[in-house]
Amino acid sequence: MKLSSAKAVITGGASGLGLAVAKKVISAGGAMAILDCNAERGAATISSLGERAHFFETDVSSEMSVDLAISAAASALQGITLAVNCAGIAPSQRVLGRDRLMSTAEFERVININLIGTFTVCRAVANVMQHNEASEPDGERGVIINTASIAAYEGQIGQTAYAASKGGVLSMTLPLAREFARIGVRVMSIAPGVFETPMYDTLPVEARDTLAANTPFPQRLGQAEEFSNLVASIYENAMLNGSVIRIDGALRMGIK
Repeated sequence: MKLSSAKAVITGGASGLGLAVAKKVISAGGAMAILDCNAERGAATISSLGERAHFFETDVSSEMSVDLAISAAASALQGITLAVNCAGIAPSQRVLGRDRLMSTAEFERVININLIGTFTVCRAVANVMQHNEASEPDGERGVIINTASIAAYEGQIGQTAYAASKGGVLSMTLPLAREFARIGVRVMSIAPGVFETPMYDTLPVEARDTLAANTPFPQRLGQAEEFSNLVASIYENAMLNGSVIRIDGALRMGIK
């Protein structure tokens, strides 16, 4: 499958990693729909990307919102061949905080957005993809790429909810790939290290420098374009299926 003919749905596509993927699809010649909860930013993004870009305001933690958005995107794009799940939150909070105990509701919110939201999109897009015409020579109908994190392997103090949510994303990858094989849909996950996204814009310069210094090589934060390049490679390589790829410059997080 070629990115130049992709019909892509990108959650969280109005900023960060998702925006880089959106730009990559458009620059390659494909068409895409951004699903994001930020209506103002989403509208501005597609305005800058041209007529092959669409936006649908979406709350990934709501099944109804996702199903309506996927249906609308499929109609606008005349099908969906690629779905990239980038929507997510990354709060940092200790379970036993200095002032209070982390609530179950706070844990649940992270799971609902990062894990259940990813699942909800997967089920909806697979339902659309199964009706695509199979491409030659392998009979492919679509590709789903989910965003995990190295926190799923090496979660830090304060990342209990986040690490749990991303660990769930990792664990879904193989069973979804095995189930969707019968309809010609591949499923992969990417586990990024520390990337330069709006999530890190609020950090002090000293903290950003420390994070970069902890990465063996290259000794810097990852760039969103490097994530989008990997998405493109996965989409165009039919043998990449059912696996998780770390993109982290050999970073392995220690105990902090």
